[in-house]
Amino acid sequence: MSHHYHPDPGKEVRLKDYITRFEGDFDKDEAAAEEAELEERLANLQERLYAESKQSLLVVLQAMDAGGKDGTIKHVFDAVNPQGVRITSFKVPTAEELVHDFLWRIHQHTPPKGYIGIFNRSHYEDVLVVRVNDLVSKSVWKARYDHINNFERLLVDSGTRILKFFLHISKDEQKERFQDRLDRPDKRWKFSMGDLPVREKWDDYMEAYEDVLTRCNTEYAPWYIIPADRKWYRNYIVTKVIVETLEAMNPQFPPAEEGLDKVVIPD
Repeated sequence: MSHHYHPDPGKEVRLKDYITRFEGDFDKDEAAAEEAELEERLANLQERLYAESKQSLLVVLQAMDAGGKDGTIKHVFDAVNPQGVRITSFKVPTAEELVHDFLWRIHQHTPPKGYIGIFNRSHYEDVLVVRVNDLVSKSVWKARYDHINNFERLLVDSGTRILKFFLHISKDEQKERFQDRLDRPDKRWKFSMGDLPVREKWDDYMEAYEDVLTRCNTEYAPWYIIPADRKWYRNYIVTKVIVETLEAMNPQFPPAEEGLDKVVIPD
C-alpha cells in the first residue's frame, strides 16, 4: 500500500493528482491494530540500529502550516528509545547561518551512525520559502535542486538512508485546524498571525512543492506524498514506510564478547 504514495523518480508531479483524504475500506480500527504491531517492530529495529552503529536513517518531514509534522513525530516515534533519536526543527536561519552556504546548518544535524534523525522542516525550505517570498534570485534557488540531490547522495554514500515525507493536506483541512487552534485555549499557542499571509500564498507553495517533488525525488532519497487530512491514516502510512525501510536496512546486534558464557557475577 505504501508504494502508492511514492512517485516514480523523474516523473513530473502534480499535487492535484494526489489525494489528501484517504477514503478506502481500510478503517481506523484496522489501522490502529496494525500500527501497534508496526510500532513493536519499529522499537526492535531502532534498538538494533543503535546497537549496530553502522548505519543511520534520516526522516524529513515537510508540510504546509498545520500539516501535522509535530503530530507525526509524536505518534510515530512514541515507542522508540529517545536515546537513539535526534529531532531537529529548522526555524528562520540565524545571522551566523546566513553567512554560510544554505546546507551548512543542515549538515551539522544529520544523524550519526546508529541514530534515527528527524527533520521538522529541512533544507527544502531553501527552495520553498525563499522562492515564494523572493528572498533570493531565481538563478540561486534553481541551482539548489542539484546541490540538494548531491548532498543527499553524499549522505547515502556515507551510510545514511533517507526518507522524505510531504504531508499533503487540503486547504479546507488547514482552515479547520487553524480554527481549532483558535477555539481551544490549550492550542492557541500554536497559532501565529504569520500563518495567514502564508496561507494566502497557498497556490505558490503548491507550485514550489511540485518542483521539489519532481526534481528531488530520487531512487536513493525518495519522496512520499502522504494523504494527511486524516491523522490516523497519515501516522499509519508513515510508520509503515519507516518500518519497511529499516527492515531492508536489516541492522544486526553486534556479536558479544568471547567467553561471556563462563562469566560468574560476583556477590
